Amino acid sequence: MIAPQIQGLDSKPSAVVFGGSGFLGSYVALELACRGYKVTIADIAPPKYLSKNQRFQRTDVQNQKDIESVIKDKDYVFNFIALANLDDAVKKPKESVNLNIVGNMSILESAKSCNIKRYIYASSVYAKNQKGSFYGISKYAAEQITKEYGLRYKIPYSIIRYGSVYGEQPSNNNYLYNLIKNAIKTGVISYKGQLSDVREYIHAADASKLSVDILTDESYENSTLTLTGVERLNRGELLEIIREILNGEVTIQKLSDSNFGHYSVSPYGFQSDVSKKLIANPFIDIGQGILQCVESIKNESEDDTGV
Repeated sequence: MIAPQIQGLDSKPSAVVFGGSGFLGSYVALELACRGYKVTIADIAPPKYLSKNQRFQRTDVQNQKDIESVIKDKDYVFNFIALANLDDAVKKPKESVNLNIVGNMSILESAKSCNIKRYIYASSVYAKNQKGSFYGISKYAAEQITKEYGLRYKIPYSIIRYGSVYGEQPSNNNYLYNLIKNAIKTGVISYKGQLSDVREYIHAADASKLSVDILTDESYENSTLTLTGVERLNRGELLEIIREILNGEVTIQKLSDSNFGHYSVSPYGFQSDVSKKLIANPFIDIGQGILQCVESIKNESEDDTGV
């Protein structure tokens, strides 16, 4: 993971990141810490490492006392806890509801009695897309519940719909990293769907910066934001970039014409409400990001073999 330069505390406020040991949550927790925020990572499992200004507190979102303990006296609350892998959520609808909806509601319930400055819910571009199955449904329901708690209990909130986030950190939810890792390991880049399918990839480091930037801008309060990349790539272009970076030593293989639950060109459905789109400027371009993934994978492989 690329660590931003750590700044002084300068009386910065506190933040709790539910799911801060996970993929995107860990990037946001690090970005907060590097800007001097006092960060508590609330998760079942501890993070791989703790940086300056960070502490870990084991927290189960199904335990209200755990939530109340960690959220007390915090200024900002981020919720990244979810069954975030779309394919897993399709197979486990009940678990999706428990984590994505009930878990979010449990955090909001504790936030009612806390004078927090902002509640940031990590949603998805699939929230209002018909293709997202149980994952999209659960994310949309959690968004609506967040808005209602904001209205009824005066909890300032921001909803961020993330899309196509990747990075050099290993994770089950890091699709692009896992695609590259499998290509390096097997010599094959395998995919489902069509080569014409389009995505706007954004590096997790850029996504985390924008996620923290909104805290000091009141115009983002009580609003829904979309956070994806600025480079539109179809799958064919993406796979060719990966193959070229790997010196053409891999082949491309289609596994299936369909990829259930995933959109083809646009995550927006006709019933989608309006959201502001955040743009990273400057940003990590896809080529550089893929190189970082390759380097991280090779380093990981060397560590595993003891080289």
